[in-house]
Amino acid sequence: MRGALEDDTLALVLPGAVDARRCADWARAALEARDAWVSDFGGQQFSLGRAWYTHLEQGRTGEYFAGAEASDALVDATCPGLQAVMRALVARRLEGAVAPRAGWCGPGVHVFPPEAHVSRKGGDIHFDTEGLTKAHLAAREHAYTCVLMLSPPASGGGLRLWDVTYDGSEGYEDEDLERESETFVLAAGDAILFDSYRLHQIQPFGGEEPRVTATIHAAWVGGEWETWF
Repeated sequence: MRGALEDDTLALVLPGAVDARRCADWARAALEARDAWVSDFGGQQFSLGRAWYTHLEQGRTGEYFAGAEASDALVDATCPGLQAVMRALVARRLEGAVAPRAGWCGPGVHVFPPEAHVSRKGGDIHFDTEGLTKAHLAAREHAYTCVLMLSPPASGGGLRLWDVTYDGSEGYEDEDLERESETFVLAAGDAILFDSYRLHQIQPFGGEEPRVTATIHAAWVGGEWETWF
């Protein structure tokens, strides 16, 4: 199966995809490992493990690839089983063989602090196409993003998806934001799977707790799902 969603489906929500207590344990461990976090965009957000898009946007791709093995070892040691669970979610929902993308970082954790940019203004509105090759984009081969909520903020922090998909440009028009959209608010243990070509944004959130999630990207390559963070 090379596609998990119908064309008019914004996202597939997986309530209770992972035991909430296990997610809370992973969130707690990730937060306690603050000294090992990767700081991005001047401390506006952080990750446990290296995320491709943050390194790409900050001109640090060399660090990403040089630190891939260490990134996986850190995530596995801090949150045992997390990477395997994220790959299993993809394998179960996309019904295909799943493999780590050679040389890239495996699934990791995003930490969005309270009172920082994303909590106040929301995240950037974007597509998740940064990790796809030109050939993959040109052929419009299948690609998906799966996000698992480890620890939600006190309020808000949902993921808004628009009925707008990538058309060859990373940009979007103002009228695109007037198209149909839906915001999905996840509890601990809930996961969401959506087309990486779909326009989306993390919504602002309130409270004194961070928004902590795990993310995996998957692309259909050579008869299997290649995964990375």
